[in-house]
Amino acid sequence: MTDGPKDDQGTPLGLRAGGGAGDEGTPIAPDLPELPVSNIKELFTDNLFKDAKNTVLTLVFGSALLYALYRGLTFVFLNTKVIDGVERSGWEVVSDRLQIYMLGPNFLGTGVTLSSVWIGIAVLLAAAGIAFGLLSDPDAPPMRPRTRVAMIGAPGLGIVLILSMTDTITPKLLTVAVAAVAFVAFRLATRVPDAQRGRVGLLALVLLLVAFGFMTGWDPSNVNDFGGLLLTITVSLVCIAACFPIGIVMALARRSSFPLIRPIAVAYIEFIRGVPLITLLFIGQFALGFLFPPNTDTPGPIPRAMIMITLFSAAYVAEIVRGGLQSVPNGQTEAGQAVGLSPLTITRRIVLPQALRNSIPPLIGQFISLLKDTSLVVIIGLQDLLGVIAPILGGEQFRFQGFSPEAYAFVGFVYWIICFTMSRASQRLETRLGVGTR
Repeated sequence: MTDGPKDDQGTPLGLRAGGGAGDEGTPIAPDLPELPVSNIKELFTDNLFKDAKNTVLTLVFGSALLYALYRGLTFVFLNTKVIDGVERSGWEVVSDRLQIYMLGPNFLGTGVTLSSVWIGIAVLLAAAGIAFGLLSDPDAPPMRPRTRVAMIGAPGLGIVLILSMTDTITPKLLTVAVAAVAFVAFRLATRVPDAQRGRVGLLALVLLLVAFGFMTGWDPSNVNDFGGLLLTITVSLVCIAACFPIGIVMALARRSSFPLIRPIAVAYIEFIRGVPLITLLFIGQFALGFLFPPNTDTPGPIPRAMIMITLFSAAYVAEIVRGGLQSVPNGQTEAGQAVGLSPLTITRRIVLPQALRNSIPPLIGQFISLLKDTSLVVIIGLQDLLGVIAPILGGEQFRFQGFSPEAYAFVGFVYWIICFTMSRASQRLETRLGVGTR
């Protein structure tokens, strides 16, 4: 018989999950009884066909759902249009202009070859594989099959869909090759000793710069001719990487006791949060050049949009991180002071890691919102993944032919693939770090 303190149900505290004897961890969830197969019919009839009202509602909404499913499947798999007596596939607007969706209408005018783009993608995925390999933890909880399917299946479905619209086998082989590069980089990074992880992390940063060099043909000004999915991904990655450290600095400055730093941080955060993003984008396009010295080259339209989106998102990241800082108990700071740590060390080693851990869910939500907000650059004349639809539908082949639903459906599907994958990856990160648990 086990002695010691017990909870209200008589369970010894030492037997709780997440702790040893005397450790108050998370209570072990009771085993729920499985639903017998014989009761499924009763459960079905009791909920959907319990009486006349429920039966009518079930038939009405069930019919509407089946009709919507039928129309959706017809739109995806049996989409044809008869134009001038010729039957055409509705997805020609995607398959015939796939390169424009991916790179934009002006990219090939830069002189950057498609082979250079594929090399840049391979180097970028190698850097990503190294980063994920360094962050992997062999002691982390195993990934559930549902999470693995969600993280791999969604982007895999998108890649298969896009590759199915290509005419040659070359893109398919290149896709397999760059995926193999990412997998090999990931496996090698997981075997790096702890003492060498810092150097390998620097290698990943160098690879990012090399990938950007291949994408731009080693001419940074070519970024102004980016378009399509390439522009959306570039703007998103740059803005996420830039707004995160700026937001952390602003959050720490807002909590600072210095009389000058705190008002500046408060003014910046409150001003940015009170102005719509589209207004900031117009300011960046028409007024940002006045802030640069005379006779100097001002940034192009795409770098200006990146600057304004970064400043906009950094204010929201600052508030998210500030909430995470407030969630850390004061006892953590007092414990650091008791052992003689400096305020900077306490913030860097004790407070900030816990605050960022608690801020992961809203941070990922903000990054997903940032990705979707990049579609606003179409209003200032940039042709991102959403903006390329206008020149495509304005072409002679698709003008006034009713291809708008297919074009917007494809773009919406690509956005959903990216956002859904980011969401599931964040949930996996929360599980690994134990967000929401002691």
